[in-house]
Amino acid sequence: MTIKELLNSEVKVINLGLEDFATNLAENGTAVVHVRWQPPAGGDEELLSLLDKLK
Repeated sequence: MTIKELLNSEVKVINLGLEDFATNLAENGTAVVHVRWQPPAGGDEELLSLLDKLK
């Protein structure tokens, strides 16, 4: 696909995390898939270190 074809094609989005972004895109007619994601261990570095040891 050329850049020109890409820029003239329909926008399709995969949204990770913040659901409001997906909602706003969908309300404006953009094809969007929302993926509920958050950092492992809620971003807690100590808990993440413990989880890594379980691997």
